[in-house]
Amino acid sequence: MDRRHTEDRMDYYAINALRENHAGWSLLRAQNAPLAISFFMAAFTGPNQRNLGRQQLIDSLDDVLFGLRDAYGEDKFPRQAAEYLDDWAAPERAWLRKYYIQGQDEPRYDLTAAAEDVVRWVESLRGRDFVATQSRLTSIFAVLERLVQQSETDPEVRLKELQSQRDNIDAEMRRIREGNIRVMTAPEALDHFQQLTALAKDLLSDFREVEQNFRKLDRQVREQIATWDGTQGELLESIFANQQDISSSLQGRTFQGFWDYLMSPESRRKLQELLQRATRIEALAQTDNLHAVTNLHQDWLPAVEQTQGTVRQLSQQMRRLLDDKVFLENKRIMQLIRSVESGALATREQPPSGDFMTIAAPSVDIILPFERPLYEPSRRVMVDDAVETADDADVDAGALFSQFHVDKERLKANIDAVLAKGAEQATLAEITEEHPVEQGLAEIVAYYQLATESDWATINPDAEQRIAWQLEDGSIREATLEQIIFGRPA
Repeated sequence: MDRRHTEDRMDYYAINALRENHAGWSLLRAQNAPLAISFFMAAFTGPNQRNLGRQQLIDSLDDVLFGLRDAYGEDKFPRQAAEYLDDWAAPERAWLRKYYIQGQDEPRYDLTAAAEDVVRWVESLRGRDFVATQSRLTSIFAVLERLVQQSETDPEVRLKELQSQRDNIDAEMRRIREGNIRVMTAPEALDHFQQLTALAKDLLSDFREVEQNFRKLDRQVREQIATWDGTQGELLESIFANQQDISSSLQGRTFQGFWDYLMSPESRRKLQELLQRATRIEALAQTDNLHAVTNLHQDWLPAVEQTQGTVRQLSQQMRRLLDDKVFLENKRIMQLIRSVESGALATREQPPSGDFMTIAAPSVDIILPFERPLYEPSRRVMVDDAVETADDADVDAGALFSQFHVDKERLKANIDAVLAKGAEQATLAEITEEHPVEQGLAEIVAYYQLATESDWATINPDAEQRIAWQLEDGSIREATLEQIIFGRPA
């Protein structure tokens, strides 16, 4: 069997593991599943609410239990509403998430992603009088066209597609000017409206799963910090890598893109305008909850804000845990210092017998008189100082009288003049470009000597520079040497 196919689909073992461990499957198998699912629909998914307080849920569940006991008898659901809530929020159930908001003592509740998936699936089992098919097909074509067009790299192909779209728009504008305006039929409008509401609910459902993934990251980071044995630098590197992984993941990037789009004033204005216009469509006048569509974006904002709050809480928790770790380390250091001081005080009152410690005493080097060498008189060297007269009539002695001196103070002034223009450092090539070489190779050697003697100059053996100068006869000489960089003294 091809391994790739076995990895793409779920086999018996994977499905059996879900049956045994998945919270959604355990909800379907529960004895009071109808009670739990119907209450979740009434309290959370029906009115599209999140973050409900404990007392509010208890009151709502009491009303539901009262009606069921009146219909089926007192023994049908004998437990109290609070007990059902605690059971549904227990870790082994995980149908509800119980948590606390900072500054409040009352616990809050929200549906877990697994429980919401079950609620949506049960709702789909009821069936629908009208199934949106045309709008789904239209959406598939629109998404597919955008996918193909925006991924095309050939400019000619993209220009041809844009021209085709332009031609279609021009043709539509001509038909409208001629009075031939095509309007959606009632079934088509209802089809698209139904898909709109379904997509809006699915989006809210996705937020719960995104938030749950962020909470998993938070839990992993806490466990990592609590059991970390390495250095703080390595711990921070690992934590930031985890944050970067989830931020750069497909889910993280798409969520950030949605957040940016929703926070754009222009996007919100356009969305609000489209929703208002949708409520004025005549074909949808008899549709239930039509005006509720105008608050779609208002339902998204709390969900997105709660997800962002989970991310902020993750950062705050990491900072708090790291601060606690630093505090414990400092506390341990102070304990060690105190123990050393206590031991020193105890030793002062009761010093140990014998040698406590050994310290090398200061010593003086001794040189005995006989180690000094005796005086040895110098020997007289006989030098033959006879000078023979040479025949030097043809020797040019002008070189002996054409010696010159390279003024290093002038070279230092050249360097300071270049650095005074604002540069932090300058190479020898830049300095000689501003102040040309006047004394040839000897001046280059003098610059080299200044660099070796100065603390503010460096010689880079891995780079070369060329220095050129002009002789009196107009010819050019050039020297290639290691790069010399002069810096400004601090």
